[in-house]
Amino acid sequence: MEDWFRANGAEYSYIATENDNQASIELFNNKCGYSKFRTPSILVQPVFAHRVRVSTRVTIIKLSPSDSETLYRRRFSTTEFFPRDIDSVLNNKLNLGTFLAVPKGLYSDQTWPGVDEFLASQPESWAVLSVWNCKDVFNLEVRGASRMTRFLAKTTRLLDRAFPWLKLPSVPEVFRPFGLHFLYGLGGEGPLAVKFVKSLCDFAHNLAKEARCSVVATEVASQEPLRLAIPHWKKLSCAEDLWCMKRLGEDYSDGSVGDWTKSQPGLSIFVDPREV
Repeated sequence: MEDWFRANGAEYSYIATENDNQASIELFNNKCGYSKFRTPSILVQPVFAHRVRVSTRVTIIKLSPSDSETLYRRRFSTTEFFPRDIDSVLNNKLNLGTFLAVPKGLYSDQTWPGVDEFLASQPESWAVLSVWNCKDVFNLEVRGASRMTRFLAKTTRLLDRAFPWLKLPSVPEVFRPFGLHFLYGLGGEGPLAVKFVKSLCDFAHNLAKEARCSVVATEVASQEPLRLAIPHWKKLSCAEDLWCMKRLGEDYSDGSVGDWTKSQPGLSIFVDPREV
């Protein structure tokens, strides 16, 4: 694979594994020459049988692919792993849309001026995320759960259906094949960015419910400032995924970056949904 990478002009190779998978770490780090690079977090939220409430203090606008591209290139192009062909990602049929959260009353779908004017106005607070439809590509399934675990999970669903007005958090049916939506391109600016990301995640939950998905997932840097706003269940999530990096050659210029394998981690990463 690395020979194929080099033949196609790749300067680095990176892989991902679980942080506690000692066999993989031994293979990659000690035998194949990879270095531990980043430890992002995979955050997974179950999709409940009921819709979750989205804050009424936020307006959520669906951006066009061109507006989405402009916003991402102007605000996220220096983020680690940002794809140069972000336009291909945003125009892919699996991309369900890019959604922008702004203060209530600032704009509406009818008064949206376009991203150029929006950024020129220097808004105090905003947040953005995109949704990728993994359900049409693959399904997942949780195996090895005990009968007691399955029974308790089913009980939460029965209670939720019997008392829907209570909106109890229930465990979806994850013990048979299920689909998911992946959230990527999360970001924002301003003092209300955290609250706006929470509203966008709630909005994405409801979108996944309409699509009959069982979970919503995302992956963020371990030091991501907006991480606290992302709803997730610890038992379904992975606190530390492990990315390992290897430099493939010495015959190219490092430019201003230097050897990427030795660079310090930034606060954020941009996870390309095509790699999920």
